[in-house]
Amino acid sequence: MSVDQANVRRIARLARIAVRDEELPHLAQELNAMLAFVEELNAVDLGNAEPMTSVLPMQMKMRQDVVGDHAGPEIVTGNAPISEDHFFLVPKVIE
Repeated sequence: MSVDQANVRRIARLARIAVRDEELPHLAQELNAMLAFVEELNAVDLGNAEPMTSVLPMQMKMRQDVVGDHAGPEIVTGNAPISEDHFFLVPKVIE
């Protein structure tokens, strides 16, 4: 895929970025270089590579998924400055 100046104008408009006409050729060249690099990355054979989350072999720490005792509504709203029927009351912010 090749990016021309019309595409750069459209991308800039969609991104709401002000771009001067004299910057268009340079930006088109930069975008084309980025796309060429992505094409190079797509050409790399990753057939035997395993997905990684880190460069170090690590396992995620897991915890037991156990239902525990939870605080009731009286405890949760107990520290609220103002509450009513187990709901927090806050000042109105929208007219």
